[in-house]
Amino acid sequence: MIFKILMMAAFIAVTVFIGFYARKSTRDVDGFVLGGRKVGPWLSAFAYGTSYFSAVVFVGYAGQFGWKYGMSVIWIGLGNAFIGSLLVWYVLGARTRAMTHHLRAQTMPEFFGARYSSPALRIAAAAIIFIFLTPYTAGVFNGLSRLFDMAFGVPYEWCVIVMAALTCVYVVMGGYVATAINDVVQGCIMLFGIVAVIVAVLMNYGGFTQAMISLSQVPSDAPGMAEMHGAYVSIFGTNLLDLAGVFVLTSLGVWGMPQMVQKFYAIKSTDAIRRGAIISTLFAIVVAGGSYFLGGFARLLNPESLPKTSAGLPIPDSIIPAMLQGIPEVLIGLVVVLVLSASMSTLSALVLTSSSTMTLDVLKGRYIREMNTKGLVVSIRVLIVAFVLVSTVIALINYKSQITFIAQLMALSWGVLAGSFIAPFLYGLYWQRTTVASVWACFIFAIGLVCGNWVYGLMNPPTNAGFMNPVNAGALAMLAGLVIVPVVSLFTPRPDAERTSMLFKESYLNVHDMKIDAD
Repeated sequence: MIFKILMMAAFIAVTVFIGFYARKSTRDVDGFVLGGRKVGPWLSAFAYGTSYFSAVVFVGYAGQFGWKYGMSVIWIGLGNAFIGSLLVWYVLGARTRAMTHHLRAQTMPEFFGARYSSPALRIAAAAIIFIFLTPYTAGVFNGLSRLFDMAFGVPYEWCVIVMAALTCVYVVMGGYVATAINDVVQGCIMLFGIVAVIVAVLMNYGGFTQAMISLSQVPSDAPGMAEMHGAYVSIFGTNLLDLAGVFVLTSLGVWGMPQMVQKFYAIKSTDAIRRGAIISTLFAIVVAGGSYFLGGFARLLNPESLPKTSAGLPIPDSIIPAMLQGIPEVLIGLVVVLVLSASMSTLSALVLTSSSTMTLDVLKGRYIREMNTKGLVVSIRVLIVAFVLVSTVIALINYKSQITFIAQLMALSWGVLAGSFIAPFLYGLYWQRTTVASVWACFIFAIGLVCGNWVYGLMNPPTNAGFMNPVNAGALAMLAGLVIVPVVSLFTPRPDAERTSMLFKESYLNVHDMKIDAD
């Protein structure tokens, strides 16, 4: 216990010191929100990777879907690496950096407003971000606090409160630069920690070969799969359709998540984007691949040892903590620091994105007419605290009521955000014909489908089942947007051809010449 406490104290001290050190970069809004658009490939890649993977993945998704699908969950980790980390950098990276730099856009709503000449779109996008990033943040709090409870015996409520306070301190002090530097430190801990934990857990089950043999002998409880031998070591698992839904949600979803795309706003050059893509992908292979690989062995647990839901099923968020209980105490401390690292980086990105969006896209020039640079930075800091408080309350309510679990919180958040933003953002970068009406159609469809499914589920206790799996609803919203935007655009009035042509020409001269810089 003393060793675990010392590890935690050292981690907190380093985190706060970096926030204090980075204060000099927060004198203006561009510095506070984007690091002055001068962030290099290593900082950008680690900031992207650590924001991507948090307690939501390690505790929530790896446990829940490892239990359901067995070793086939490795497909999700590979999708996160090659679609969510490699492909997105090459498709969105340079063009996002170029157009947002040309439009002087610091947030995703600001991009929508400037790209489509629509202040209303900017307000709508800001509202979507502020509302639907909150349940995702609550899910991160939830996952981390469960591990703290297991490792230290500290009540869940105090875990949430302490973590919220720590997040506020270093983000308020150091802004984007503090989060980026901390992400490198935290990312290194994650890389080392995930490998050490996998080795320790497998040793508890007699090594990799014996663990696979034991897993192959576990009978499936999936509908219609009782006679299938080795269901949990099969290549496509027990439910290919639902597995594909998780694959799409977690791999394609980051293409439209504002806290992820914003990393491309801040990177300093096209060359840095190319190098960052490789670094980010390697990071994802180890961290995401390792997390899901570990979760794939979840069925080796004794189901009777796990806490149950009212329906008699294992509580998904308790699975990974239960798998870790047999490993050495030193590694337990490392796991807590690992998940704390992952979660802190994600939380910092979420709260910075939400607060900057609310300040720059809603308050500035509307509710507060005269706001200088200092006032904007102060407003962002105040809203960081407000956003963390709201997320903390939701996390506490969620824990007390057990209305939903980490994976469902993420599905709600990612489904609405990515379903609303992926297609309008992607087509906005590449296709001049994209119209304002098509963006509105995408927003309305994603919110209607995902939220409608979620509300329908709340009306059907105790299972809380919607008319479709919430993960599949989010995945469907993302894929449907890729069809809705071009179809609606072709049947609605064209945008100003002269303006859009000039915008694309001026934005991408530097992309083709590979000379984008911080100037």
